Amino acid sequence: MRGLFLFLSISSYALLALSSAGDRSKEFKGCLSYCDATQCGPQSPPLPLVLRLTRWTCTDNCKYTCMHQLTTKRIDSSTKILQYYGKWPFWRFAGMQEPASVAFSLLNLWAHWRGASKIRREIPDANPLKSYYLWWSFASINTWVWSAVFHTRDTPTTEKLDYFSAALTILLALYFTVIRLFHLYTPSRLSLTTERSSQKGAMLKLWTTVCGIAYICHISYLTLLPRFDYVYNVVFNLIIGLTHNALWLVYSLPASLSFIRRFPNRPKTYRPSFVGKAAILVLFTTAATGLELFDFPPLARTIDAHALWHLCTAPIAVYWYRFLVEDANDESWREHRS
Repeated sequence: MRGLFLFLSISSYALLALSSAGDRSKEFKGCLSYCDATQCGPQSPPLPLVLRLTRWTCTDNCKYTCMHQLTTKRIDSSTKILQYYGKWPFWRFAGMQEPASVAFSLLNLWAHWRGASKIRREIPDANPLKSYYLWWSFASINTWVWSAVFHTRDTPTTEKLDYFSAALTILLALYFTVIRLFHLYTPSRLSLTTERSSQKGAMLKLWTTVCGIAYICHISYLTLLPRFDYVYNVVFNLIIGLTHNALWLVYSLPASLSFIRRFPNRPKTYRPSFVGKAAILVLFTTAATGLELFDFPPLARTIDAHALWHLCTAPIAVYWYRFLVEDANDESWREHRS
């Protein structure tokens, strides 16, 4: 579930490095050249403190000023609004390039912080999945921190930190999902035979190694290339995210169609009523991501489809944590703790 909407967050920025119609236009280039010549000389006054703190340069400020001057003209003449450097024109606030996306990223951060507290408080320490869920929660919090930073100031460094953090969260989501659905959690915590315990332990180590190597190779490839490979980055996250979502849909299948054992030492047909919530959350997530497919100029130059998508993911995260806690507290877990 989590994987798909993080993937679309990444893919929506896949072409940021490319120029757009707005910054290619003669009007914009002329405006920028004039602004640079008149506003960015050695005797020019410094930018306001808030802009300097958020790392705006004089040239950056000229780009911002020209972009909005030309956008205002286009609105007044009922002409199509253009993108600049791969983004719509947004009014900045306190130095933030996309204040709505920053606010909604922080809302998601709060949802995961709250979710981590819920896991600590409501899942017993004896449950073998608790530590895996907490790792994922902390990775998600980190992701939304960097999402807020990236939407505050889009630079090559903040872009990579945002992308790499999101990729880690997506991969950890798949990591704990496989451990949960195929019962690869620490065998010593459940009543297993020595032979079966050894097999589970070996499989867990193998799966952990595969995921670790995959992430290291992923960020190494993107870091060492002379130019960031956006297409590969999108494909990597797409595969991981869709695999994650497919597994939770398998988990939600009706009892008559189930081919995995959802709970320890229970028959495949055992299906508590809350199991279907995973599929519902996946479907809600898919519907929310549809906003990314209907891109439109920002309303009042403040809120666009991407910002609304961030707004939708926060309540989904809240309900996802509720589901994880409910799943972890099923009676079948209590019966088999050692």
